[in-house]
Amino acid sequence: MLIQSIFAGFGGQGILRAGQIIAYAGMSVNLHVSWLPSYGPEMRGGTANVAVVLADEPVASPVVSTPDLVIAMNRPSLDKFGPAIQPGGTLIINSSLIDVTCERDDLKQYLVKANEIAKELGNPRAANMVILGAFQAVTGVIPDEAVEEHIRESFAAKPQFTGMNLECFRSGRTAIQEVDLSRRS
Repeated sequence: MLIQSIFAGFGGQGILRAGQIIAYAGMSVNLHVSWLPSYGPEMRGGTANVAVVLADEPVASPVVSTPDLVIAMNRPSLDKFGPAIQPGGTLIINSSLIDVTCERDDLKQYLVKANEIAKELGNPRAANMVILGAFQAVTGVIPDEAVEEHIRESFAAKPQFTGMNLECFRSGRTAIQEVDLSRRS
């Protein structure tokens, strides 16, 4: 098993944290992992992405140039990483901020209204946890309990946010909508 993924968005969306939670959860269930962040100089609003590799054998390189899976939290991320996905790969789109899909018919594409769901649950900043739940629903590589444990650890310094972030994660698992590519003309 080898999953090479890229989580991408803009600074302040929690992209790096979502990737880190998946990496730590993967390690906790004895997967080989790598986590390679990349971000612009801005604290918020700049570009941010993280490459996360999950494997049952040692990871040769943390660099992901042709991912199996991309999470696009904003339109520039879709434009940048959508074309790089391997044929037969997977794209998860934050449809709260992106009103298009990738113009490729060789991908599995899923829409998740991450921002809207997080806002409805009372924490607009937890869209990253919603999208993390969608990642879990699509991949199923790591047991939910392991991911939830690392969400708890990630928010240990702010325990008042733990329950809300867990709720957003669980909501993301059920909120994915597969794109029907047969409807394209």
